[in-house]
Amino acid sequence: MADEIEDGSFLSDDWYGEDLGDRVYTQCFFTNVDLTEAVSRGAVFTECRFGGVRFNASRHEDSAFLRCTFERCNFFEASFSGCKLVGSTFTECDLRPLTVTGGDWSFVSLARADLRGVGFTGTRMREADLTGANLTGGTLTGVDLSAARLGGIKLGQCDLRGSDLSALDPRDADLRDAVIDAEQALTVARALGLRIG
Repeated sequence: MADEIEDGSFLSDDWYGEDLGDRVYTQCFFTNVDLTEAVSRGAVFTECRFGGVRFNASRHEDSAFLRCTFERCNFFEASFSGCKLVGSTFTECDLRPLTVTGGDWSFVSLARADLRGVGFTGTRMREADLTGANLTGGTLTGVDLSAARLGGIKLGQCDLRGSDLSALDPRDADLRDAVIDAEQALTVARALGLRIG
């Protein structure tokens, strides 16, 4: 049975390489905790706050970070596979390089985030806030961005193939040298008011 902790507070704990397994944390505070190279499989964090936490090279599989707040955290070479981060917010975090495969990141706030070179593959990001985010040179393949907030987003040299771009206003985005497929080209053309012959 998973360890369950509620309203806990963790300050400057050293969890380097920790196997978090399927622990459950609810409304806990993590401040300056070192989670470098930590691993979680099936862990659940609900409404937790992370401040100055180091997630460097950590690996998370089928875990959940629901409605969590991340402030000034470092995700250098971290990876999330099949994880749910629904409703979570990232503020002033170092997110490069980050790898996300599958999972549900709907309603996540990554507004103005520096995501250059970051990779999202097959991820659900419905209604996510990517306003002003910089994904230059990154990957957003097979991503569900329906109803996402994409104003001022930078997608130059980004691989967008297979993603839902229905919420994208190409007049309010940097798309220079981005890679799209034929179906997406039609979506972008229609958004620009062009008639397809």
